[in-house]
Formats: sequence, structure tokens, C-alpha cells
Amino acid sequence: MDYLQCYQKAGQIASEVRETARSTNHIGKTLLDICYSLENKIKVLGGLPAFPVNVSLNDVAAHYTAEPYDETEVKDGDVLKIDIGVQIDGYIADTAVTVCYNSKYDPLVRASEAALAEAVRYATANARVSEIGKVIENTIVKFGFKPIQNLSGHSLDQYTIHAGKSIPNIRTIGSSFGLLENQAYAIEPFVTTKNGHGVVFEGKTKNIFAIRSRKPSKDKKADSFLETIWNTYKSLPFAARWLMDRYEATEVLNSIDVLIAKKNIHAYPILVETQGQIVTQSEHTIIPKIDHVDIITR
Repeated sequence: MDYLQCYQKAGQIASEVRETARSTNHIGKTLLDICYSLENKIKVLGGLPAFPVNVSLNDVAAHYTAEPYDETEVKDGDVLKIDIGVQIDGYIADTAVTVCYNSKYDPLVRASEAALAEAVRYATANARVSEIGKVIENTIVKFGFKPIQNLSGHSLDQYTIHAGKSIPNIRTIGSSFGLLENQAYAIEPFVTTKNGHGVVFEGKTKNIFAIRSRKPSKDKKADSFLETIWNTYKSLPFAARWLMDRYEATEVLNSIDVLIAKKNIHAYPILVETQGQIVTQSEHTIIPKIDHVDIITR
């Protein structure tokens, strides 16, 4: 397969898994069960997870995945963001859905979905990302809500989820760039209530990791662990629970701590709305063309 075919296959799998996540009743299920179920479905369909499934509840906007023995359950009244990544030969499809169990926040979900639909419709090749951000913000504001201004979409590349280009969720002034034909981009509006600040901060929980350097740490066990991670996941994010079938739990956690301290591994903190307000998210991966937009996760 060429790279565009890899993107298409990854997108087909990601959309099927997302729709399973959307249609499933998750109330009473643990976040761990949800992650394992969706990640297993990705594999059954012929892909690999591009990152641990994110299961972010309520005011947590992003970057929460289940801990190795996570007993957190989804409750009636929760708002759950499920962010899914699929890779084929390192080419990534990234998509997300908000599953809402509180009718009060249904309009918040609709706002993120509408903002995504409007942005994607505009995102042909050469479209300026500043204009895409303006479209997203205007759509969200029309619903009476606020975009999360310090979260954005992003370009994608082989084995690279954030490939250097950002697609804002607000109008921006100054430098911008045009979308390139046949380059993959993830567009992902995040929305909060009118009482929110529209800003997220980094929380204390960090349970998603990725290699930032393969330089030897001078700790033999940690270096062997690092090589295992590289051979399995390359530069893509991973979770501690993914390694429990190969190592004892204490060895996994200790090795991760050593490698973080040595700056071999980066830990991603959860992102939380600063006023504790509910956040919703919708996301597609697109490949712009001159006269249309190929939504690979449609």
C-alpha cells in the first residue's frame, strides 16, 4: 500500500471503532474496560492503536487513559470524550466522539459536532488555518458556548501524531499557513460552557508516555525497557498497561520513572478546563484536495 492507502485503511478502522464507541452504553463500565475493548477492536479490524484510547470525563478535556488497574466507572450524568487513533505502517487516523449521559449538555455536544462539520467543509487544499479557526469559533459562539482556545488540531505524519503544524480552534491574527494537498490533518474542536474560561491547564495525572530520546540512560534495566518500547511503538505514545504482559507492574512503573527523570520519555499530563466546566470534543482526520476534502474518518 502507498501512504494514502494506509491513511484510508486507518481511517476506515478508526471510524468503525468510533461509531462502536458512540453507540455503546458505557454507564457502569470501567474506563479500563472501555480502553481495552476499543483497542482490541482496532486490532481485530487489522490496525494498531496509534496512541492509548483517551477516555476523558467531564472537565478533563484530553489525555486521560486508563491506569493499569483503573476502577473508575462511567456514571449516569457523565460526559465522556473518547479519542481514538489507528495506525497502518505508522500512518495515523485520529478521531473522537463525545458520549453524553446528561441531556443538559447535549447542546454542547452538538456545538462541537457542528463546528467540526463546518471546519471540515472549508478545509480544502490551500485553505488558511486562521480562517478554519475563525469558522470553528464562530460556530461555537452561535451556540452560546466557548471554544477551548489553547487546544488545537494538528498535522499528522508517519509515526508522528503532532507533526509541527497546528490548526487553531479560535480566530487568530498574524502568521498562518495554507493546508497542503495530500497532507493529513486532524481537526478537533473542543467546547466548554459560557461559564468556562475556554482554557485548559495541565493536571497532575500523567498516564500517557512517548519516547523523546534513545540516548542510553546508564541504567541497564531501563535501557532494555526503552529498547522494547522503541521496537514496539517507535515514537508513538503508549500506556503503562500495554506493557504489563511482558513485565511486572513495579518494573514497568519504575522503568518509566527512571526514563522520565533521564528525559528519555515524555509524560503527557491530563488537560483540565480551568473553571471545572464540562468539555466536549469532536474530531476527524482529513486529507485536503484542491476541489474537495477527503474525510478519511467519516
